[in-house]
Amino acid sequence: MRPETAVVEILQHRVYTEFYANREARQTIILVNGSLSTTASFAQTVKYLQPHFNVVCYDQPYAGGSKAFNAPGEFITKEYEAQLLLGLIEHFRADVVMSFSWGGVAALLALAQRPSRIRKAVISSFSPVFNAAMLDYLHRGMDYLAACDRANVANLVNETIGRYLPQLFKRYNFRHVAGLDEHEYLQMHYHICQVFKLSTENYMEDFAAIDIPLLFLNGEMDLYTTPGDARQFQQLIRDCEFRTIRNAGHFIDVEHKQAWQETQDAMLAFLRPQRQPVSLSLGNGYHPNLQGIPVAALAS
Repeated sequence: MRPETAVVEILQHRVYTEFYANREARQTIILVNGSLSTTASFAQTVKYLQPHFNVVCYDQPYAGGSKAFNAPGEFITKEYEAQLLLGLIEHFRADVVMSFSWGGVAALLALAQRPSRIRKAVISSFSPVFNAAMLDYLHRGMDYLAACDRANVANLVNETIGRYLPQLFKRYNFRHVAGLDEHEYLQMHYHICQVFKLSTENYMEDFAAIDIPLLFLNGEMDLYTTPGDARQFQQLIRDCEFRTIRNAGHFIDVEHKQAWQETQDAMLAFLRPQRQPVSLSLGNGYHPNLQGIPVAALAS
């Protein structure tokens, strides 16, 4: 299942993209990854989406495959990331958006612009509030990021939001996060500062403009973006559903087979693909190996 890769010029940047084609699919879904992560973070997700959709993954201009095409410059805001997403939606003629973790900010800001092509969206491992656990995590992370303390950044990810990941995944996460460029740490530090300076009310007012159905997925054991906190979105967004993945933490569809299956079932039931492909089974879909390892996201 090798994707078609391309570098797409959007606004002021060149964006590395991966396109997993499905000739029988009637819809295209675009995936928005979390912070400090790359397209590799969706390796397990693509396994259950590609039999139903065309799937698009991409790297932010400062990360992954996009880094080589963009010189480090001014920090990129979440609003700018939302504009990049809107450009990619048009380029790939996407119908559905799915975000993970910190990618939910850019995804929701983009959806608040009411892109005419998008019919539904899935927002996973995200909530509209910073609870005590998340605040502690972010403040510790900011200190390590500002100091470019690679080992402590990587350990923090694995000990907090990644606490329920298999050990193999944690080892890969550590190598990935500890090996990032300095500007990637500083970019994440900037994003945290940006969100702290903006009031929750301002963001929520933007999100209230969303006029399509949303599905929020959260892990039952996720202390940082809890299912209860996520349900606060129902106060502003008119059409939203919520699903809790049992016995799962923040990285819901990569922690174990049952969580992978429940995430797949919840997403496909909500999105209702217009054709009926063969359903993936646990035996041939979920592969926790080095070809399908998640890449850590530092924030939610």
